[in-house]
Amino acid sequence: MCIDRTPYLAVAIDTPLRQVFDYRAPEGAAVGAGFRVWVPFGRRRVVGVVVEGIDQTEVPANKLRAAFEAIDAEPTLDPGLLSLLTWAAEYYRHPVGEVLTSALPVLLRNGAPVREEKFLWRLTELGREKALATLPARSVRLRAIAQYLTKQEQAPASEILSATESPSSALRNLEARGFVEEFAREKTDIVPPVSIVRAGPPLNEAQTAAVERIRNTLDFFASHLLYGVTGSGKTEVYLHVIEAVLARGQQVLVLVPEIALTPQLISRFRARFDAPLAVLHSGLNDTERLAAWRDAREGTARIVIGTRSAIFTPLLHPGLIIIDEEHDASFKQQDGFRYSARDLSLVRAQRLGIPVVLGSATPSLETLARARKQPETLSLLSQRAGSARPPQLALVDLRKHGATQGIATPTVMTIRRHLDAGGQVMLFINRRGYAPVLFCPNCGWSAHCRRCDAHLTVHARGRDLICHHCGSQEPMPPGCSNCFADVKPVGQGTERIEEALQQLFPGAPMARIDRDSMRRKGELEETLARVNRGEIRILVGTQMLTKGHDFPQVTLVVVLNADQGLFSTDFRASERLAQTIVQVAGRAGRADRPGEVLIQTEYPEHPLLTLLLTGGYAAFADGALTEREQSGWPPFARIALLRAEATDQDAPLKFLQDAHDLAVDFPVRGVQLLGPAPAPMERRAGRFRAQLMIRAPSHSPLQKFLSGWLPILAMLPEARRVRWSIDVDAAELS
Repeated sequence: MCIDRTPYLAVAIDTPLRQVFDYRAPEGAAVGAGFRVWVPFGRRRVVGVVVEGIDQTEVPANKLRAAFEAIDAEPTLDPGLLSLLTWAAEYYRHPVGEVLTSALPVLLRNGAPVREEKFLWRLTELGREKALATLPARSVRLRAIAQYLTKQEQAPASEILSATESPSSALRNLEARGFVEEFAREKTDIVPPVSIVRAGPPLNEAQTAAVERIRNTLDFFASHLLYGVTGSGKTEVYLHVIEAVLARGQQVLVLVPEIALTPQLISRFRARFDAPLAVLHSGLNDTERLAAWRDAREGTARIVIGTRSAIFTPLLHPGLIIIDEEHDASFKQQDGFRYSARDLSLVRAQRLGIPVVLGSATPSLETLARARKQPETLSLLSQRAGSARPPQLALVDLRKHGATQGIATPTVMTIRRHLDAGGQVMLFINRRGYAPVLFCPNCGWSAHCRRCDAHLTVHARGRDLICHHCGSQEPMPPGCSNCFADVKPVGQGTERIEEALQQLFPGAPMARIDRDSMRRKGELEETLARVNRGEIRILVGTQMLTKGHDFPQVTLVVVLNADQGLFSTDFRASERLAQTIVQVAGRAGRADRPGEVLIQTEYPEHPLLTLLLTGGYAAFADGALTEREQSGWPPFARIALLRAEATDQDAPLKFLQDAHDLAVDFPVRGVQLLGPAPAPMERRAGRFRAQLMIRAPSHSPLQKFLSGWLPILAMLPEARRVRWSIDVDAAELS
């Protein structure tokens, strides 16, 4: 590798300052773009990433400091990935140092070497003879590792721990017993071979067409939408295309919206392919994350599965990117570097010259509009795989029927009918806790958060009050703080629904799935396994249930609070509600068991609900796209949101008004500024918030306006009194 020697380096450092810093190149070292270097920064010694080598600098020679040394003898970020990251920093208008840092594992940010001598683990002779015979049955993880190494013979620690869901201490335990040993692997550039463990089920006509359509574009960039109803076999399409990519000696990057989906996907992939696999998500410790990152970078890992930030994973032989459940809001970072992993996947794939597949039963309107312009890359899977039939949807009018703790009488009767027939039942309510409000019937008082414009949620069967926005917690008061009368919880959350179901169906084993009940590592996977074994008959949960999980024995799904989102001021609220209803409804009925879906509502004549019942998501999307086009909202426009917050209520609006007034100095045709206005929840975590929307007909004028306007905002007098940020392609208007 040849690196041009330049006297100076432009270095990006992890700081909110929107600039790079010039340094003299370290003596005697050839350092270029993508290298990490130790540099002095103030009184600290920090890791920086070289953005480019430069021949001249505007910094006076007597003020220019020298970089201490290069950390590695090679770039940490290859030219393509470095270019993508610097482009993303400019597009999302975020400090380049924070962007580059966010793409690196924590240990690399702290100076760990980019390469490390590879070590593998294997069973010793003693381990082969006695491990499985002598390890007690209760040592589940130890036995799992021994069994894995019996089949694999040798493997890196990251792969063993990922496959067996074991901690690193389990390997050390086996090593201390003399059952396993670690050894240095011979270095090789040979791509690990891949074999098919077993063939999948036969594809139907639509699946076959989708596979062929994607395979025909493996030599160039193409953006595919795999639009398939729930249960239509989208994952099987992924697997067939991945098989073709692996056969070409290339790697596949698969992004999923939630950590909870990775074990399910990993098990599907391992059952099909004998191929090295790397997993990247926030649930890993720093060592595990770095090991997986290295495996992907060096080409050892042939399949890389990860959540949002895995879009920045380096790949030696990239061949395909897959975004599963592409509509999910989790792909958009909501703080700090506010990027969209879905949108960046398109940019990255285009730069690499490889295809990207976006899969969903409820595609985002942006993705759907793009696909309709390119019908040759749209694959429809309109039928469920095998003999499965689509579920029957029906509305339950809450105005006409009595309810027990939020569960209407017809719903109770339907649940009993499905339980008696041997089916499982799933109830969806997008509210954690016991009840959303603590209320005094005597004087009308209700418990509010002291730091947010929000009610405190009743939790833990009425023992705690918790704010779901800032995390504030306080004990349940003995009575009303105004009149000292008795107070009562009003409304339903998952805890209260669970309690009501236990009273209505005392003999039915049930489980609750939400952030409060699934906190321990592995708890969600264990619960889902019990559901699939039929040990749980009733399942209650929040959005976690809508994330692509497969429940083959669930025959009834109940949506309890469908009215949330029907009357929101956010133009995307109806899209999110439609996606949620369709996704959760899709959990009902698989294989030869017909499904039924009940949607409880006080607004059965609402156009959105009637449209979903009569025409499904496709009919909703047609109407929504027409409305968006007529009103000038994405995907027929581009928006950015300038947000400001402060402890002083007036400061954010004053800053945003000054920013608005300043915009006249940067006229760009078609760009509109809407606001400023207080945020829908003005006070959160003790800070007052306001926002100003910038709308443009397309990407180009928006970026042109931001490039001139944003740098001046920091100079406004009010800028020092607020904390402000820009969110390009904002997904949440809250």
